[in-house]
Amino acid sequence: MRAAWLIAMFVVTVPRGLLQPVVAPAADWRAFRGNDGTGVSREQGLPLTWSLNDNIRWKTDLPGAGSSTPIIVGDRVYVTCYSGYNVPGQPKGRPEDLRFHLICLARSDGKILWQREIQPKLPEQDNIRDGHGYASNTPAADDERVYAFFGKTGVFAFDHQGKQQWHADVGSRLHGWGSGASLLNFEDRIIVNASVESETLYALRSSDGQVAWKRGGIKESWNTPIIAHVGGRPELVVAIQGQILGIDPRTGTDLWNCATDIPWYMVPSLVAQDGVAYAIGGRPGAGLAVRLGGKGDVTRTHRLWTSDKGGNVSSPIYHDGHLYWMHDSLGTAFCAEVKTGRIVYQVRVPRAGQVYGSPVLAEGRIYYPSRSGTVFVIAAKPKFELLASNSWGERGEFNSSPAIADGCLFFRTDRFIVCLGKK
Repeated sequence: MRAAWLIAMFVVTVPRGLLQPVVAPAADWRAFRGNDGTGVSREQGLPLTWSLNDNIRWKTDLPGAGSSTPIIVGDRVYVTCYSGYNVPGQPKGRPEDLRFHLICLARSDGKILWQREIQPKLPEQDNIRDGHGYASNTPAADDERVYAFFGKTGVFAFDHQGKQQWHADVGSRLHGWGSGASLLNFEDRIIVNASVESETLYALRSSDGQVAWKRGGIKESWNTPIIAHVGGRPELVVAIQGQILGIDPRTGTDLWNCATDIPWYMVPSLVAQDGVAYAIGGRPGAGLAVRLGGKGDVTRTHRLWTSDKGGNVSSPIYHDGHLYWMHDSLGTAFCAEVKTGRIVYQVRVPRAGQVYGSPVLAEGRIYYPSRSGTVFVIAAKPKFELLASNSWGERGEFNSSPAIADGCLFFRTDRFIVCLGKK
């Protein structure tokens, strides 16, 4: 038998109906920022406004804290959390009491269908700055499995009934900011940015967790890689300290690299559209655009523009020739023209404060979640228009990004997960 920290320890509930296959609707949200990593959804009928008594379909307390995004596969919602140690608002506790959780809920009513508790590989980081905690990596899923990443404890795969399929070790290092990059599905691979754990990018076979390829030198990188297509070729694009890398996701071979002129860590994920990738990041914040499809060092040939405006945590949205994002600590909303990087607007949003979760876009509206719990809804057009400000009126840590599926918005906090939909 494997060591105890590798084993999912118990199931809370497994009704007979769960033994049926997952039924996948047309629109799932299977990974961080959706199936394609853009944060953009085609769903219609989403609520513009909500409150504690309005447009809440269901709300379910979680057994622990976390800032990972919920993912949706068919009639299931999956989310990770942690308990027992360094939980915001609770006594610090003991490291040996720390537990990780993978939770499966019914999308229709939020009922917890099953959960797996995973004992971490100790020692863990004694204290993680800014309350980020130990469950910041968003899981990913396909038709057969759901995959969860818990830093140095590793990557776990479960089937949709909650049975563990495999475990993979991707490194054992720790960091004061914790582990934060999320998992990415690509064909029969799970891509893992293990910059914190081993400064390595891994491609694991989704069937058994074996290493298909790995690439070292992934330094100061908390962003989730994206897959972009150019000329029929898929490119895995990831930002590291000082560079953006283009990698063949099937073989791990380096395709190109581009200097960013950003000297520190890279947290926001990139977005790509029409053969160009866009990045923001660093402190105090900067941005750039690089044309895909290059070979070798493409800084002189493919870097289209740079900007001294950006953000350090939240990822951007691409829409109709413009980039949209919100600064992590200034509460400032930005819109930039993608052809030139020219800032179209830069507006301080009242009471926005810090914004760590990445926005999502649907129906011409961008939903920006702030750490205070207020979600600001801004029109996706190159003229600033604040459409709504929504709050649950509850205290807590609000560090997660939203998810969208089946005409609903899904948010999680350090205490609960909520489904918002028009009534």
